[in-house]
Amino acid sequence: MTTLAVWRFPDSGGARSAVDLLKRLREQGVLPFDDAAIVSWPEGRTKPKTEHLQHLAGRAAFGGGFWGLFLGLLFLVPLVGLAVGATMGAVVGSLLGIDDRFINTVRDKIKPGTSALFVMTARSVADQALAEFERAGAELVSTDLSREQEDHLSEVFAEHRTV
Repeated sequence: MTTLAVWRFPDSGGARSAVDLLKRLREQGVLPFDDAAIVSWPEGRTKPKTEHLQHLAGRAAFGGGFWGLFLGLLFLVPLVGLAVGATMGAVVGSLLGIDDRFINTVRDKIKPGTSALFVMTARSVADQALAEFERAGAELVSTDLSREQEDHLSEVFAEHRTV
């Protein structure tokens, strides 16, 4: 089972600052991860900045195509209008196999003035990692992906998992 963990920070620079924590937790074996991305949304901007942390992931779990589509679904689609955004969100969410409630929760929590660190890991988030990120001011929002969802994502993005 894969966990898609989203660590939300109350400021636009928090996720960037937490990259060193993420690396340290992986080195300690507390939070091994396959892939990661950052979203930062400074106040006054109409859309967030996204960055795939490919340099940390090595051979990414699903690659930049996944992050581009997923993060676009979360933050760019709603800008085209509420009705169209909701419809497109449901369509793309079902295409990716990711629960609409999760998508809506993340979308509701990440607003201008905040940031988030998205982490794809092959296991649930350990209590030690949870405590470390909470000390850094982060809130965890996560969903577990079933083996079928993982397989579906691998098919959609035509890349092999590294787990």
